[in-house]
Amino acid sequence: MSFTIEQLTTGQTASFRKTITEADVINFASASGDMNPVHIDKIAGKDSIFGDRVAHGILVSGLISTVLGNQLPGNGTIYLGQDMRFTHPTYIGDTITATVQVTEINKEKNRVRLQTTCTNQDGVVVITGTATAMPPKA
Repeated sequence: MSFTIEQLTTGQTASFRKTITEADVINFASASGDMNPVHIDKIAGKDSIFGDRVAHGILVSGLISTVLGNQLPGNGTIYLGQDMRFTHPTYIGDTITATVQVTEINKEKNRVRLQTTCTNQDGVVVITGTATAMPPKA
């Protein structure tokens, strides 16, 4: 599915849900090189301010890219930028819903601005921000 700039409307939303697994965290640590013990070591996580291991914030924020590239605007979208804040830790086993909402459309420049939010299974916002993307051409 994909939407061209002409098909997008302000307020349009889409979401993707995923449970963050230990394998996700270990694989991301390996791929990114971020071996911070708070992510991969049970004792370090327990002794941290979080009280347990947490997922990498960038791993969780990647779910936003899933929505942009697969749903809204969809296939062929170019993800141009992201401003975000990590507002709450994501723990292994949390189910995260990434939601994007169209807030601004610039047809002349073929750009769209979207509010981006990731929430856990309890409805707690773990990431909030704004993305800029270039929708696919017709």
